[in-house]
Amino acid sequence: MAAYMALKYLHLLTVAVSITLFVLRFLWKWRDSAMMQQRWVKIAPHINDTLLLLSGVALVVMFKLYPLLGMDSWLTEKLFGVIIYILLGYVALGKKTKSWNVRVLAFVLALGCLYLIMKLATTKIPFLMGYL
Repeated sequence: MAAYMALKYLHLLTVAVSITLFVLRFLWKWRDSAMMQQRWVKIAPHINDTLLLLSGVALVVMFKLYPLLGMDSWLTEKLFGVIIYILLGYVALGKKTKSWNVRVLAFVLALGCLYLIMKLATTKIPFLMGYL
């Protein structure tokens, strides 16, 4: 039980740090802040997101959940939501996106995606796959 609680709180902490860094990095990019050139700003999100991924995988293994196999469809939806969030984050923060309208739209959609991911994580009720 202690291992579960430690993993759960590590996962929740890394989620909070990830969201905070995403929002900060978007605001810094928006303002063309020198903070975006700081070494820690370029490295910390990757370290945190790796810990986030590893803690999530550890929780899935610990509870023997099976996403993508028809069971635990809430987790399958959450996984696809995370992939969509990563892609939207890439558009919002990436170097290739030139239009600020596109960046802002991707940022807002990424935040909406985060909301759906958190809703899935807390309710464990699938939005789409439960109806298929």
